[in-house]
Amino acid sequence: MMDEAERHALGMRTRRSVLGEAHVDRAVENTTPFTADFQDLITRLAWGEIWTRPGIDRSTRRLLTMAMLIALNRGDEFKMHVRAALEHGMDPELIKEMILQSAVYCGVPAANTAFHQAAELVEALKDKPSHAIEGDGQ
Repeated sequence: MMDEAERHALGMRTRRSVLGEAHVDRAVENTTPFTADFQDLITRLAWGEIWTRPGIDRSTRRLLTMAMLIALNRGDEFKMHVRAALEHGMDPELIKEMILQSAVYCGVPAANTAFHQAAELVEALKDKPSHAIEGDGQ
């Protein structure tokens, strides 16, 4: 069993691997005394506990996360995860298929918004090299 400090360290490594150094650096820099406990919680729970479980590969976790964010209408988080997926080598066609699937289960308006958001990122990142990360399942 890991203690909380070890879980936090694992979570931070995973968070950086999934979202990228620049994003996590910004989040850390923007942490305030008011938000510090929340940042610690998501680092330990989401990134150190859930994203590190062996039962689902990272690519599938990315797709599941994006689909749930579509369903919950969480556009900023959705865009963050789409950007990270593209930057780490996920094929835009796979993201497109996930959004099409979400149209049936989350609703056409939610998928429409997701297509607009994802299309902006696909276009913006189309000429940038991806940074496939070991263990990312890409």
